[in-house]
Amino acid sequence: MDSDGLGAFLRARRAQARPDAAALTTSGHRRVPGLRREEVAVLAGLSVDYYTRLEQGRERHPSEPVLDALARAFDLDADARAHLHRLAGRTAPRELVEVVGPELSALMGAWPATPAYVINRTMDILAENALARAMHSGFAEAGNLARMVFLDPAGRDFYVDWERAAHSAAAHLRLAEGHDPRHPRLLELLDELTTRSSAFRDLWNRHAVRGKTRDAKQFRHPEVGVLTLDYETFDVRAASGLQLVVHHAPAGSPSADALSLLGSLVASRESGA
Repeated sequence: MDSDGLGAFLRARRAQARPDAAALTTSGHRRVPGLRREEVAVLAGLSVDYYTRLEQGRERHPSEPVLDALARAFDLDADARAHLHRLAGRTAPRELVEVVGPELSALMGAWPATPAYVINRTMDILAENALARAMHSGFAEAGNLARMVFLDPAGRDFYVDWERAAHSAAAHLRLAEGHDPRHPRLLELLDELTTRSSAFRDLWNRHAVRGKTRDAKQFRHPEVGVLTLDYETFDVRAASGLQLVVHHAPAGSPSADALSLLGSLVASRESGA
């Protein structure tokens, strides 16, 4: 964990920024990647001294207009912009709720052809329906999505585009850090991941921030082969910090047939056939 999250975030984003994307004219040889401090200051309308103090941790509580100006300078998306504000203490962390209500559990259970599960901000799987459990059956322990990506050998095979899954998991945990950087579960997970996975350490230091929304992903299941599934993510309104993830395949597609087969296997096992 960084002792100065705001400064580290600004330094990382400055190193990743491209002068051409920022509409800056360049001359001479650049000795550092990304933008210079002077260039960020110009883009954000700040003095170089003030911006330097932000990066060095000597100024930890910039105003909201300053944060908005920095977000524009770095062209941050909504997740990264909110993360920046939280790092500056402009949004109070909310307690993570770890309880999945019976109504939501029953709803997921009523979807026999749709894998669905609930995660918290640290990507722990708190509840899942039978098809989601079957989808994750190749893992030794399917309890946390980030651990499944970085620490379980099955992850490299299960996630067809492993690099993309790894980037997404690390960025999701950065988002969790912005909500509550001292949460015990987050600290425990980060300690394990940074100790055991060099790939995670490299991605963590990039300070990318992104939450789950909607997309299409490919998974390689040991019994039914490759599944190309869309997914949607919904905030659980009754519990702050929880998200419902729902996968689905277009009707009539090979992946829909594979999901149907997986569902039949699940039903067969549950009935003892």
